Amino acid sequence: MNERRISQECLETMEFSKYFPIWNQLTPQQREMIAAKVTLQAVKKGTILHNDTDCTGLLLVKSGQLRTFILSNEGREVTIYRLFDRDLCLFSAPCVLHSIQFDIIVTAEKDTELWTIPADIYRQLMEQSAPVANYTNEIMASRFSEVMWLVEQVMWHSMDKRVAAFLLEEAAIAGTDCLHITHENIANHLGTHREVVTRMLRYFQNEGTVKLTRGIVELTNREKLAVLAGK
Repeated sequence: MNERRISQECLETMEFSKYFPIWNQLTPQQREMIAAKVTLQAVKKGTILHNDTDCTGLLLVKSGQLRTFILSNEGREVTIYRLFDRDLCLFSAPCVLHSIQFDIIVTAEKDTELWTIPADIYRQLMEQSAPVANYTNEIMASRFSEVMWLVEQVMWHSMDKRVAAFLLEEAAIAGTDCLHITHENIANHLGTHREVVTRMLRYFQNEGTVKLTRGIVELTNREKLAVLAGK
């Protein structure tokens, strides 16, 4: 029984090592430390994994898709970024980043498998390992670039451009022009009202760029949609 459990732990560690990009730059002791505490879990679509400033731990996606978003006092959502296979979420462990506090929510957009790295373990690794510290700084820079891009979109881009750009991005992620998404979902991603999105989509439909049916937005003219998005 013990041998079987140890074998399973070894398999999970080997799998984790393939997804954690700087595994080979850790010392044997550091690998042992993280392997002993990291946990793998499978979550269903819609599961809330992190809420506000709770220090959940760092989330490393094995497969699936996560969404991080902020919530206004009025209850309006806006997506900050998505996480896909091999992506690491830092903001789910704000206690690791002493000078930064983000009140964000992380949910599973699809059925997802992910590892949780305890915040205290990762903090120790950052203090001990230059590669871990550098890797963390690279992720931070990338995430802040995404946040600044979002701020630019909200401040300077009209809603028709934002909706068009979102539809093109969704089609690229889903790998299809037939998007199973509601007007409410789109509004939540963009931080606006459902009625605004409905008005934009009807305009797009009149322009021949999309076709609307219940719960589905089908892209019918990507080129024209790209022009509307300003691309």
